[in-house]
Amino acid sequence: MGVEEEYLLVDLTTRDLAANPPGDLLAECEARLGHRVTAEFMRSQIEVCTRVCAHIGEARGELQELRGTVAEVAGQFGLAPIAASTHPFAHWRAQSHTDKERYADLANALQATARRLLISGMHVHVAVEDEDMRIDLMNQATYFLPHLLALSTSSPFWDGENTGLMSYRLTVFDALPRTGVPERFDSFGEYERLVNRLVGAGVIEDGTKIWWDMRPSARYPTLEMRMTDICTSLEDSLTVAALYQCILAMLYRLRNSNQRWRIYPLICVEENRWRAQRYGVTNTMVDFGLGEQVPYDELLAEIMDMVAPDAEALGCAVEVRHAREILARGTSAQRQIKIYDQALAGGAAKADAFIQVVDWLIAETVRDL
Repeated sequence: MGVEEEYLLVDLTTRDLAANPPGDLLAECEARLGHRVTAEFMRSQIEVCTRVCAHIGEARGELQELRGTVAEVAGQFGLAPIAASTHPFAHWRAQSHTDKERYADLANALQATARRLLISGMHVHVAVEDEDMRIDLMNQATYFLPHLLALSTSSPFWDGENTGLMSYRLTVFDALPRTGVPERFDSFGEYERLVNRLVGAGVIEDGTKIWWDMRPSARYPTLEMRMTDICTSLEDSLTVAALYQCILAMLYRLRNSNQRWRIYPLICVEENRWRAQRYGVTNTMVDFGLGEQVPYDELLAEIMDMVAPDAEALGCAVEVRHAREILARGTSAQRQIKIYDQALAGGAAKADAFIQVVDWLIAETVRDL
């Protein structure tokens, strides 16, 4: 398995985004972390990726090193990383994209939709070496993606406003082509034919330009989960990664017993995706087997029971159980809103309330290192 995280860089004086971070910052990070750190589309972002990890414990060590190093180096330049999918008050119009040919081509092709891409996510790769098995598991695991999104929500604010959504990030990302819930395929060959058709038509260069919520990686023999926000808490990130790995293991285990998860119409998954965006863990999702809305905490408990044997086998039972703590104290989005509302109730101006949110994000991003 492996995990990718995207951080936003904030100015420690203004708490606004660092729209023009010094080039020496990335150079120093690269000197210390090598290929595990790269520039992102926006100049105010930085991306890290773990090495290939045999288990969640290795991923923990990698992410602790990555977050800690980026925070230490950024601090030398008066900046700090925040693990949040949107910045509470930064204006996207004030940002610029990284000066690379790939990003320039992307900006030219996507125009205004790219200029608004001031969002960060977390991607989790899990190895599924058999290609057809990769597709079969993708078809089934799509059902569970909204449940993971709900646990990860960290983007309630956008452009200085409370959006009323726990994950506003996806409303920005969904404006791009080839996003959303993945298509269904009967085989890896059918998926390859789709990619080749798009490449042949000159629409994309390769499969990396298909930005579904889950996809067969174009670079690795993995199934890549892309729906979730980035978790501000490192422990929360590890829980989402562990749950995703366990869900795939559970579905693989069922497959070996000649069983499978029922595949529902995409509109059903999309409905729960929207409910996760809007409410996070605070409301209901639809149990399409029962045909009714069920409180999210009950659905999560059911998933945790289903994957319990896999969590034990994979050595990530502690991380999976941490999901209960997320429910008890709230996701990043819930906690950001609470800090903001309490600041306003205490007489703070709107701008000062947002600074309190950013200060919490800075501290929480590195708290578990």
